[in-house]
Amino acid sequence: MSAVLLPLTILVLQASLCHGVCVEVDSDTEAVAYEGFKLGCISCKMRSEVSAIAIVDWFFKAADEEEFSHIYTYGDPELVGEVMDDRFTDRLHWNGSKGTQDLQDGSIYILNVTYNDTGTYECKFSRTLIYPGHEYPTNASKIVIINVVPKLTRGMASILSEVMMYVSIIGLQFWLVVEMIYCYRKISAAGEEALRESAAEYLAIASESKDNCAGVQVAE
Repeated sequence: MSAVLLPLTILVLQASLCHGVCVEVDSDTEAVAYEGFKLGCISCKMRSEVSAIAIVDWFFKAADEEEFSHIYTYGDPELVGEVMDDRFTDRLHWNGSKGTQDLQDGSIYILNVTYNDTGTYECKFSRTLIYPGHEYPTNASKIVIINVVPKLTRGMASILSEVMMYVSIIGLQFWLVVEMIYCYRKISAAGEEALRESAAEYLAIASESKDNCAGVQVAE
């Protein structure tokens, strides 16, 4: 019974560890004018098993500005999902963690992007880690530089990945052709060898039969 329960226990533990895994993925940096755009910001806890409460604040500095302006906050009980800048009124929506105060995804979504949205965005996590008997405050921030364009342009990384994909496909096809030729030659050579062995065996049998016939005639 224990031999059966052990693998099941390991699987359950692995499933619990894999559940809710946090991965810090960089935000896209190219937004299309007059369309929606997701500003990504993920800040993972070093120890996922520790409970925490977090508040996320977004700041914006336009290309012609020198200081950041507070544009959005999420997590404060008094200001949940509050737009702080008139330039983004009715255009900013929360797109991060939901149903929890332990925020790790602080992404927001911009509706109807304009060229004036070009600039530098800063995402700040104010997180309080809750340990038995005490609390520990931590802070994390990420910078995202957004460029608004008429339409999406393909980056060099995308072009190189596509070229590598085609090169890999052509290389694989060439390798398959070489393998087919090799196998054909090997099968053909094996067939010829088998024919030679069959012919030699036939000649040996025929020769033996001839010798037997000659012996019978001499005996008569």
